Amino acid sequence: MANRNVSVVTEFILLGLTDNPELNTVLFVLFLSIYFVTVVGNVWIIAIIWASSQLHSPKYFFLCQLAFLDFCYSSVFIPKMLVNYLAGQKVISYHGCLLQYSFVSMILTTECFLLAAMAYDRYVAICLPLHYKGLMTPTFCTHLVAACYLLGSASSLTHLRGLLSLSFCGPNIINHYFCDIPLLFQLSCSDTQHNKILLTVLSGMTSVTTFLMVVGSYVGILLTVLKSPSTRSRYKAFSTCVSHLTVVTLFYGTVIFTYLGSSSSYAPDRAKILSMFYTLLLPILNFLIYSVRNTEANEAMKRIIVR
Repeated sequence: MANRNVSVVTEFILLGLTDNPELNTVLFVLFLSIYFVTVVGNVWIIAIIWASSQLHSPKYFFLCQLAFLDFCYSSVFIPKMLVNYLAGQKVISYHGCLLQYSFVSMILTTECFLLAAMAYDRYVAICLPLHYKGLMTPTFCTHLVAACYLLGSASSLTHLRGLLSLSFCGPNIINHYFCDIPLLFQLSCSDTQHNKILLTVLSGMTSVTTFLMVVGSYVGILLTVLKSPSTRSRYKAFSTCVSHLTVVTLFYGTVIFTYLGSSSSYAPDRAKILSMFYTLLLPILNFLIYSVRNTEANEAMKRIIVR
């Protein structure tokens, strides 16, 4: 009992996407390209929003935060993957593994609440246009974003505290390309039942609450738009929401399918494939969806280039 909370394992081995060494060079180039596009794309969005006074609105303030989260999310694990490919090893330290999951958890939870805040912003803009400036003030938007980060941090710290209470006596092989909590539960030699319940409750509450907020906002938008006699007004309202709806669908869809079921039925191979979508591709898709299809952002970019 005295050694229950002592971690014998000092490092973990991340198997990655494949154990074929011949593919290391290909994967290194692929992930380096993905990371480069993600960083440049999302930093470019942030720069355009801050440099263009026409984009200083709640909608683009939230978009700026989403781009920042995508940048941070990719930076949590892709640089480590690149270093491992260059060094020819797949090792991550015990504390590094726990910190990596903590940041992933914090960013995912924060993004859930941020997507809900973005849906509320669209609801107020379309359903309560006359009250929009009075409701979505800079102070309120700042507090809303701060609340998203605080809730994400609180959830992450709760899981980190639970992980620190577990013992890891071996084996230390993680069948993934980053430290995912269901796999850490499987490797622990402690009783993880309490941790699993906590994960299910917190994740469930976050997912259900934020998803219902998004659905509620868009139901209100749909009802308002259908009452509009103008076809042009309907098209404009739907076009302003389609980008956010696309991101929400992709985000919740992949996350739910990845973690569907209990951690005991967690399928690493399926999880690796699905998690590639929301960890590697979604940050790039967010950039493309919110920039390429965004007329205001494109016009602002042209004005900056002309300068």
